[in-house]
Amino acid sequence: MSLDTTSNQPVVETERLTLRPVRASDAGLIGLYTADERVARMTTSIPHPMPPGAIEAFVTRAQAAERDEDVWAMDATKSGGSELLGLISLTRMDRNQCEIGYWVAPAFWNTGLASDAVCALVHANPMQNATLFGSVFQDNPASARVLTNCGFDYIGDAEAFSVARGATVPTWTYIKRYTPAAA
Repeated sequence: MSLDTTSNQPVVETERLTLRPVRASDAGLIGLYTADERVARMTTSIPHPMPPGAIEAFVTRAQAAERDEDVWAMDATKSGGSELLGLISLTRMDRNQCEIGYWVAPAFWNTGLASDAVCALVHANPMQNATLFGSVFQDNPASARVLTNCGFDYIGDAEAFSVARGATVPTWTYIKRYTPAAA
């Protein structure tokens, strides 16, 4: 894995994927994939149906110099795949913590790509966080396995509002603590 910096957001390389900053040219595939209700319903923030202009506004926010979330495209062109298979993000919190979020297009479910992306980002720790959090809806055990496979520990149940569902949904919450480097 290599860790290169593009603008003010790192690029993370794995054997199959390049996690790179979102580009304006990604808007079409992001729109295509997030229009699938199965994707939207497993996130807190993706509406279904998607309102006009929402994808372009998202890309603009993701590219802004001053942002509270870094978003990476899961790009598989290096291994002969599509230039966008899904997105993964880190949202800044206080006390040197971030929350990880991700989604993969349904055509690529059960291929290990989400685990590759999450594990690579956890390993790279591009924001040098002390702690990462993640939460998944309880009706999405595959996403919970991604977190546990990448070193997250279950810490409890909670609830989160899903825009696509228009409802509060039970979640499982996970944590990944980084151990300080030996002095």
